[in-house]
Amino acid sequence: MKAHDLNELSVQELHQRLSDEQESLANLRFQLATSQLESPIKVRTVRRDIARLLTVLRTKERTAAATPTPAPTKTIEVKTS
Repeated sequence: MKAHDLNELSVQELHQRLSDEQESLANLRFQLATSQLESPIKVRTVRRDIARLLTVLRTKERTAAATPTPAPTKTIEVKTS
């Protein structure tokens, strides 16, 4: 999973992938503890994928917060007598 691929996803999809990866990490850690894991490198790759997801989510949140929303314009009525 590459960061530029993750940038194209919506925030909702990123949160879904994050929860899936966290569940996968928990399963891998359980397998590692019970000596059923074939390759311990999988734990590292899942941790890095989680970090990538969190980074992309954070940058999307920061850009959304930095983008100013246009202020409502006020109409001023001038009365002339």
